[in-house]
Amino acid sequence: MTRRKQEQPSIEQPQSGLDEHASQVEQPESNLEARIAALETQLSETQAKAQEYLDALQRERADFVNYRRRVEQEKEQMTQWMTGETIKKLLPVLDDLELALANRPAGEPWANGVELVYRKFQSILEREGVTRIEAEGKPFDPNLHEAIMQEASETHDPGVVTAVLRQGYLHGERVLRPALVKVAQ
Repeated sequence: MTRRKQEQPSIEQPQSGLDEHASQVEQPESNLEARIAALETQLSETQAKAQEYLDALQRERADFVNYRRRVEQEKEQMTQWMTGETIKKLLPVLDDLELALANRPAGEPWANGVELVYRKFQSILEREGVTRIEAEGKPFDPNLHEAIMQEASETHDPGVVTAVLRQGYLHGERVLRPALVKVAQ
């Protein structure tokens, strides 16, 4: 029996060791589940931050595209404005050429040269988008016309332009110079 008593405790010891080992296995399993849950939480937070950064980046790119478009539009507008200002300074020269042509002597060869210069000047203005304001016979428009005189007229309705004293010009949609006109009463 001594031998049995010695053998029995040795058999029992491994069983109690298995119980401890089983409890140790359960603890890491519960630790593992907690770690997995923590990692999943961290992953979802990181994904949310990544989405937030992506949204911010996309907004910044859109803002930059809008900025670039706005700068291009402003540049184009500035170019149009500067061209208009330069042309506006040249309009008195066009008026003088028209006066010279209206009062030119017949048969003078230099008068033909003035007419050629006038036509060339007009073609350059047309290529730049400059057009005359058609005023005679049209209703008076204070945006396009500048009335300097009113006259009684039997042939025109009241408020209609009867004569153009100085031509007006448009550069695209912009009025470079309003037409000076007479208006019927």
